[in-house]
Amino acid sequence: MALAGNPNTGKTSLFNRLTGASARVGNYAGVTVEREEGEWRLPGGPVQVVDIPGTYSLAARSSEEQVAVRAIFGLDGEPRPLVVVLVLDATQLVRNLYLAMQVVEAGIPAVFALNLMDVARAQQITPDLEVIRSRFGVPVVPVSARTGEGMRELAAAVDALLPDAAGSAIQAAQQAAAPSGWHYPAVVEAAIAELAPMVNAARPQEARALALWALLSVDAGDELMDVPPAVRARVLALRAAAQAAGTDMDDAIIRSRYAFLDAVPLVRTIPQAGKSLTDRIDAWVLHPLFGMVIFLGTMGVLFQSLFAWSDPAIGAIEAVFGWGGDLARGALPAGVLTDLLVEGLIGGVGSVVVFLPQILLLFFLLGILEDSGYMSRVAFLVDRLMKALGLHGRAFVPMLSGYACAVPAIMATRTLESRRDRLLTMMVVPLMSCSARLPVYTLVIAALFPSSMRGILMVGMYVFSTGMALLAAGVLGRTLLKGRRMPLLLELPPYRLPRLATVLQQMWLRARAFLTEAGTVITACTVVLWFLLSFPRDTVPGQDFDALRQQAWDQVDSVIPDERLAEIDALEQADRLQQSYAGRLGRAIEPVIAPLGFDWKIGVGLIGAFAAREVFVSTMGLVYGIGGDITEDSPSLREKLASERHPDGSPVYTPLTGVSLMVFFALSAQCMSTVAAVRRESRSWAWAGFLFVYMTVLAWSASLIVYQGGRVLGY
Repeated sequence: MALAGNPNTGKTSLFNRLTGASARVGNYAGVTVEREEGEWRLPGGPVQVVDIPGTYSLAARSSEEQVAVRAIFGLDGEPRPLVVVLVLDATQLVRNLYLAMQVVEAGIPAVFALNLMDVARAQQITPDLEVIRSRFGVPVVPVSARTGEGMRELAAAVDALLPDAAGSAIQAAQQAAAPSGWHYPAVVEAAIAELAPMVNAARPQEARALALWALLSVDAGDELMDVPPAVRARVLALRAAAQAAGTDMDDAIIRSRYAFLDAVPLVRTIPQAGKSLTDRIDAWVLHPLFGMVIFLGTMGVLFQSLFAWSDPAIGAIEAVFGWGGDLARGALPAGVLTDLLVEGLIGGVGSVVVFLPQILLLFFLLGILEDSGYMSRVAFLVDRLMKALGLHGRAFVPMLSGYACAVPAIMATRTLESRRDRLLTMMVVPLMSCSARLPVYTLVIAALFPSSMRGILMVGMYVFSTGMALLAAGVLGRTLLKGRRMPLLLELPPYRLPRLATVLQQMWLRARAFLTEAGTVITACTVVLWFLLSFPRDTVPGQDFDALRQQAWDQVDSVIPDERLAEIDALEQADRLQQSYAGRLGRAIEPVIAPLGFDWKIGVGLIGAFAAREVFVSTMGLVYGIGGDITEDSPSLREKLASERHPDGSPVYTPLTGVSLMVFFALSAQCMSTVAAVRRESRSWAWAGFLFVYMTVLAWSASLIVYQGGRVLGY
């Protein structure tokens, strides 16, 4: 069974309700990029449910629409669904029925699920179920994915259409009862009759539907694959002939369909007095000036709360991992394996997991904003700016997703129609500050800046990354990726109370993915880095540290000052790190990064971060935690960074160094998964390589300007 429908109809919410599976839920087009599958237990037995991408029609102009066409028609090896459930927004019924018409035209057994019935009643909208049933010849079931209304009736309607002991008799009866089609102008009917024998279809009704699909989808500028050359050539010829005769083929088909939908009233609506609540809120939220102020204020509150609300949980996690390290070191004999466990595994993974409270909180708050309908307003606000920079306004939707992770955001570019828009968006999405950068920002800001500035700095980094992404889009869109600008098509759903269960579910899924990464990729990288930091062990120390300790004993009559002991330990640790494999790598790249304010220890962190940005934090934990026992009184990584000193006593990490480091991380391509995603979506190593090179050069240049400019100004 396939679930189909427009974006924002609650299709994925219904999928979750039916299957109990976990699929992303959002309020704007382009959220469900790849299909989700799950099992729905019906009275007659379980059925496999496929949640296909949301689409407004089956005219396959975007990659997302092509996926929907293949899934519904069963093309290119896709299994043909036995039943298609069309999820329709009861408050926007006529527009939603345009897609439903195309499914019914194909003769595929279908059920109309009129979703959001609770909202429709609140708006005094009453769909005429009997008229819809008679016009389309399919079962119509009013439902609400939020409240669970109509789930039994929907199950019964679907179960009745599935094959039983009598085989496909029920389906055949339903197909025969469905309308055979609605009439189009003579020029369109003639084109359908000519194309129908050329398409690969099992039944005449399906051949007619595929011929209509070809007329609407194939043109001189489409990017469709696997269209037979003969079909393509004939469609182009038919379109040209119709155009020469004064008929636009697209316009003729679309007008005929809407004429059918408008011929009979399908809903009864009681007009509301005055403006709706959504309209009143949008008067402020969508205002060109006040809307941006509200957006920046919302983001400021969000990021300030990341510190204020999560700090106690962060302290608790630090204490737990510190206790675990003490316990392991006390229970195991001294040696390499104990060092690996305590410093490599417990310490390294703990340095990353400590940021889980902030990531949970970020995903929760973004989920609230997304599920309420606000995030699509943000995309609308920036549309004018996006178009001025040469980028499709709808491209800001995957860019917003980039705040969570660049990989699904790059996949979401499939919703854009032209390859030029998809490539341009792919090239700038990784500049958006994803959640992997959050641990780095948090570490630097918490270690080097007072609490009163932390929220402002966090907002500043997100504004900076967004601005750089838009700037890069403007430059690339006018140089390397010139092309025709496309108009914006973006739906603004009504404001709704977020469904807490959905928000928490998505928050947990993202947190689980983060923890899984911490338990696999980050752990593996941490072990490799621990080895690089710990070996070779047979190096000759640069100084006789035992002699220095003895000298300290002699000078104070057998009483060693704690400060002097700590200083000697730090010198020995630094000497050992310098001579390790990682230290040698860091020293090798130090001349390149020194102008940015970075020393060789940061260089080691940068090397590790190319596997995943979060690894920088665990690497720095290894760099500053190796060589000494971890006790409950040991300073945290933040405290160690803040107290680190050069031989002359000056701090290694100044606020200027911190800003330079955050700018570098905001702009660099330190994520191999992102590079791989660009390679997969663009089908080109050249574009993936270009992304890596241009972002690395941009990061180094911007960090250089920040650090050297700050020094000139006296910081």
